[in-house]
Amino acid sequence: MSRELLRFATAGSVDDGKSTLVGRLLHDTKSVLADQIEAVRRASVDKGLATPDLSLLVDGLRAEREQGITIDVAYRYFGTPKREFVLADTPGHVQYTRNTVTGASTAGLAVLLVDARYGVVAQTRRHAAVIALLRVPRLVLAVNKIDLVDYDEAVFTVIAKEFHGLTAALGYPQEQVVSIPVSALVGDNVVARSANTPWYPGPTLLEHLESVPVSGPERNAPLRIPVQYVIRPRTTEYPDYRGYAGQVAAGTVRPGQPVLVLPEGLRSTVTSVETADGELAEAGAGRSITVRLADDLDVARGSMIVDADDPPAVTDRLETTVCWLSEQPLRPGARLLLKHGTRVTPAIVGALHYRLDTDTLTRSVPEQLEINEIGGVSVRTADPLPVDDYADSRATGSFLLIDPPTGDTLAAGLIGTPLVPLPET
Repeated sequence: MSRELLRFATAGSVDDGKSTLVGRLLHDTKSVLADQIEAVRRASVDKGLATPDLSLLVDGLRAEREQGITIDVAYRYFGTPKREFVLADTPGHVQYTRNTVTGASTAGLAVLLVDARYGVVAQTRRHAAVIALLRVPRLVLAVNKIDLVDYDEAVFTVIAKEFHGLTAALGYPQEQVVSIPVSALVGDNVVARSANTPWYPGPTLLEHLESVPVSGPERNAPLRIPVQYVIRPRTTEYPDYRGYAGQVAAGTVRPGQPVLVLPEGLRSTVTSVETADGELAEAGAGRSITVRLADDLDVARGSMIVDADDPPAVTDRLETTVCWLSEQPLRPGARLLLKHGTRVTPAIVGALHYRLDTDTLTRSVPEQLEINEIGGVSVRTADPLPVDDYADSRATGSFLLIDPPTGDTLAAGLIGTPLVPLPET
């Protein structure tokens, strides 16, 4: 039987110990090979260190090792007997906000680190705002370097209280926010429970990661399947076979289920759900499948098979929140390509309604959006799109803006109202 999969991201200010924490998780769960550990030992000796620098298990770029920082989003895969994990270690510098957005966009949980000596700082607030904007369902505050404050319970309590106040202001239910005192360097409360914090009754970080629910809103949402490919073998064995291949973005699909094909507005019924291993009784979010329908419909790549009783809105006018990723600023009137699901369509940028100040959680009206800035943008598309609010489905409520001449991704966008409060400045 396959184990559940949890995708989670780490974030925090520079030198808070994100990469060391990830390295500790990998090391203490025995998820690294002996030759990798030996390479880290040698590199640590070269740096004049008495103990292995576990951050080197994560910071793979030469520039990262030389500077002692994380630049790229480092993805790591590991598992325990209880669960499998995909971890995104994101950068701490403000100029890499776009990388944090990338790493957290598919996460079901975020681990936000703070240094116990400094507590909640501006970058903590900035990352919390971005994570809330992306509607990552659960948050863990890892109060790292607790050993450097002599395992002081009062220090931990003050930091946790301030952070819970911040997340409450961002709209997080407090039962979805957990604070854990850890030392990534020593290993306190990361995988093994620490005798140095007898005042802390909660789980270790790994225990929490192994026990939190992994089902997100997509699993309980209405059916959404962006069609990636139409399968027509036209062989003697399968002369009339027509299947629609794609990944279930949200909901569950079953034979006998009534569906709509959008934006065409065609109605049919699912006759079978298939994989290379045979037919399935049902398939949920994240499963790659082929769907066959009762009717011969004109369906192509870019169409979306949806729940007939709860379809998305079909519109060519979108109110969005975007994180701008390009060195060239975004201005009203820009003509770009918009990728939603498996469909790409020309688009025109309308008004820029606001720029989000992630430090103060306030907004102002900009003339343009610069790299790493987040703002509210109106977009009009050439083709009508079946879209959900991002709060209801992260897969079908998100999109990319693309530069037509180069194909470069310019922005990541969310459809609908952002979660973070946005008072006018």
